[in-house]
Amino acid sequence: MFWVPFVLGVSLILTFESHVWKVKLFCLIRADVVCHTVILCHTVILCCLCFRLPNIDNVYQLIICFICAEYRTVSGVAGPLVILDKVKGPKYQEIVNIRLGDGTTRRGQVLEVDGEKAVVQVFEGTSGIDNKYTTVQFTGEVLKTPVSLDMLGRIFNGSGKPIDNGPPILPEAYLDISGSSINPSERTYPEEMIQTGISTIDVMNSIARGQKIPLFSAAGLPHNEIAAQICRQAGLVKTLEKGKHAEGGEDDNFAIVFAAMGVNMETAQFFKRDFEENGSMERVTLFLNLANDPTIERIITPRIALTTAEYLAYECGKHVLVILTDMSSYADALREVSAAREEVPGRRGYPGYMYTDLATIYERAGRIEGRTGSITQIPILTMPNDDITHPTPDLTGYITEGQIYIDRQLHNRQIYPPINVLPSLSRLMKSAIGEGMTRRDHSDVSNQLYANYAIGKDVQAMKAVVGEEALSSEDLLYLEFLDKFERKFVTQGAYDTRNIFQSLDLAWTLLRIFPRELLHRIPAKTLDQYYSRDAAH
Repeated sequence: MFWVPFVLGVSLILTFESHVWKVKLFCLIRADVVCHTVILCHTVILCCLCFRLPNIDNVYQLIICFICAEYRTVSGVAGPLVILDKVKGPKYQEIVNIRLGDGTTRRGQVLEVDGEKAVVQVFEGTSGIDNKYTTVQFTGEVLKTPVSLDMLGRIFNGSGKPIDNGPPILPEAYLDISGSSINPSERTYPEEMIQTGISTIDVMNSIARGQKIPLFSAAGLPHNEIAAQICRQAGLVKTLEKGKHAEGGEDDNFAIVFAAMGVNMETAQFFKRDFEENGSMERVTLFLNLANDPTIERIITPRIALTTAEYLAYECGKHVLVILTDMSSYADALREVSAAREEVPGRRGYPGYMYTDLATIYERAGRIEGRTGSITQIPILTMPNDDITHPTPDLTGYITEGQIYIDRQLHNRQIYPPINVLPSLSRLMKSAIGEGMTRRDHSDVSNQLYANYAIGKDVQAMKAVVGEEALSSEDLLYLEFLDKFERKFVTQGAYDTRNIFQSLDLAWTLLRIFPRELLHRIPAKTLDQYYSRDAAH
């Protein structure tokens, strides 16, 4: 009679008030082993109670050890993966605890299930794992990370563990690192500009709150310095009244989550030192996955960072800027796992599902109806051999809403930040600028700067062919504008902060090189207000 010991066991447990909470332990019983274990478990409890065992806690520990059985069935190791045989009921994305022969414990996640076989990716690496002494325990849980408002100002490793010698985090919740699905109908269109303090971004590639826009860079270019500068200077634009501008600046409700993947120790120290010395650390949460850390850890680092950002944004009401660097290292880690699983490779060896995988990261940016907070993403990736057609930047450009392009030629000419505005784009810029948000002339000024800079580049190329003597006076104006635009507008110190209104005024200074009749993209009404050198800004 199956139900007799079951009823007796439950009733006896409930009679002990000091152990009522232990009823929750039955939730740990896996569905596929209940029928085999429940009779034995309750029989053990009844026997122990009859013999008046002094400490019933030991009984519960024995039961849990029996239910959460440890498997010693490792059949193979391939790169960051461990293959298990004869496993009862493994679940996709289930977290497992792997105990090595020396007693150390590592965490892994189920990647693939085929009957009684399971493929597990190990976050801390597979060195030291063997098939004789290694045991694996399935937890029945997905990977969750503790989150708290106290995480601001703290530094964590790629797995979310504190590495700043500070006290442990007291979690307010444990959240699935894969995030929660957002109903598309509940999403709010990104608007309101995030000011970075960099003129080429704020004026010509404005970032809307809730947007995702990557930084396309390459090896040897100062993308780390630009990322640190954005972290120091980023904030919401502040306006006094509609139609009047005020100083832009930081917002007390603004936070930054910074995740670094595959960076060297020098880069990690650079970011930590920069945030601490400039007083921005108190609003930054830093996740660092170093180059000598396990490659597989890079798979979870951006997801842990985004889960933290989602909590800060949607539960604490903060406007969160998430900076992810370097997404190329993440893509390489994805390729390594795919190769270890012997999957059919896609272009340049990357897995065919990389587009979908990247989308699960980038699409976590946005705003939700009824929530004051928002998540804005700036992923940074390095293009191998400066190739923008490489799969990582190529797929990233399809998913995200624009790109900011860092140019090597500008960098070689000692221009900082070397942002080339021509291949750069912000698809949501129109919703973040204009009267009441920045200034009424913002869109027109941006369009005119783009047009004049493009014409200036064409004239510069023509000059190399026909010589300066063959150029018209109008062509010479465009060459003058080209030179001053790069030296005065693009060039900016690493600690030089320009609010959006200062940048727009500087843009008008450059546009006054041309007579009014050559400024075709600015309406006459706007020219009347801003073109005059005596106009009040």
